[in-house]
Amino acid sequence: MAGITFLTQQEAQRLDEELMGPLGFSVDQLMELAGLSVASAAATEYPVSTHPRVLVVAGPGNNGGDGLVAARHLHHFGHTVTICYPKPTDRPLYKGLVTQCRSLGIAFVGADELQSAPLSERFDVVLDAMFGFSFKGAPRPPFDSLIEMMKPGACPPPVVAVDIPSGWSVEAGDESGEGLRPDMLVSLTAPKACARQFAGSHHYLGGRFVPPQIREQFQLQLPAYPGVSQCVRIGGSGRCTAAGPANVADMRMSYGGEGQALEEADMATAGPFEQFDAWLKLASSCGLKEPNAMSLGTADAAGSVSVRYVLLKGYSREGFVFYTNYDSSKGKQLEANPSAALAFWWEPLQRQVRIEGVVDKVPEEESDAYFASRPRSSQIGALVSMQSVPLRHGRGELEQRAERLEQQYADESVPVPRPPHWGGFVLRPLRIEFWQGRPSRLHDRLRYVRTSTDSQEWRLERLAP
Repeated sequence: MAGITFLTQQEAQRLDEELMGPLGFSVDQLMELAGLSVASAAATEYPVSTHPRVLVVAGPGNNGGDGLVAARHLHHFGHTVTICYPKPTDRPLYKGLVTQCRSLGIAFVGADELQSAPLSERFDVVLDAMFGFSFKGAPRPPFDSLIEMMKPGACPPPVVAVDIPSGWSVEAGDESGEGLRPDMLVSLTAPKACARQFAGSHHYLGGRFVPPQIREQFQLQLPAYPGVSQCVRIGGSGRCTAAGPANVADMRMSYGGEGQALEEADMATAGPFEQFDAWLKLASSCGLKEPNAMSLGTADAAGSVSVRYVLLKGYSREGFVFYTNYDSSKGKQLEANPSAALAFWWEPLQRQVRIEGVVDKVPEEESDAYFASRPRSSQIGALVSMQSVPLRHGRGELEQRAERLEQQYADESVPVPRPPHWGGFVLRPLRIEFWQGRPSRLHDRLRYVRTSTDSQEWRLERLAP
């Protein structure tokens, strides 16, 4: 977040006073803009397809009002929203926000109702909108117990904090070291000083309305908002901060939802290749850039294991095809030990597929045909790179070789020949496992096992998660 301005508590209060004074913004207008920004950011990282159930915990002040507005927008985005609003106020603005949410059929629950089970069993995301920069002192009941339910030790679903994680000091952050550790922070107008301590996965800024006078008066350095977005990502993904690196043990997501169960009867009818075909096509429709990316695990004759990502380039009942340099590390390992494993991970669907089997080279004519279909630059690249061999003279050695070959094959009417050390492998599966994320880590795992190495018959079994 280099170059972005962080506000102290006094600066944040003065900024709000300027907005609601000389510049003519009303409290309800700012609240609407803030809530829309929060909902847009939360839905960007936790969309309906993977995180449909949202709990909004709203406090009695402006931060809670932002949460109520965000709840309404999240409902319109398609999420199933539940609101916990333990200390409602009689002020007309807040009563209106509650009325709007109730008119949409959004459920309200009491704090005591949430104590009956871990939050992760009922919700996929929790929006922390309890306390903002005006909060002082220690949280009182029932907010103290609600905060406990959101701490890492309670294994909550992802927590999205509105502007300031509840219980944090605006400037000092989590002074006790035992407070909330939200997965996502949505700063409003400008990040507050405590945001320097945020070490979660996603940090967004919302508030696309700051007038030039405010920018100049407070010397604000803020990022540009992309397109028509109401929010912009400014950090996260385990970024190191003054408070130290992100706690990997606290990184988790909530899996599963309705309609995602894997049933033996359905899988038995489909068969392993038909099931894989359906899952890959669905993953392709989710906007993933390379749904055919797969990790490939190999081992040498001594059992030393390696893993890397490659791209699936074909599949049928015969097996799963990928292409590489036969003289590479993986090529030599597969020659010495022709057993391998593949794994696909499609996060938007909370699905993975694991495949284990034996590997053969594909026929040369198939390698020729695929090589001829590749872009010319990729064909030349296959000639250039002696994959996995150390470059004694650095990258310049590689670039010089590429320049020579590009000149050699400058006439595009002359085909680039497939080098003999480059071609395809086919993994012939012995086991194919389909994994579906489910709540409470009680995932579905159904595995097809070939009854014998030369058989086309498969046995289906369910594995414990």
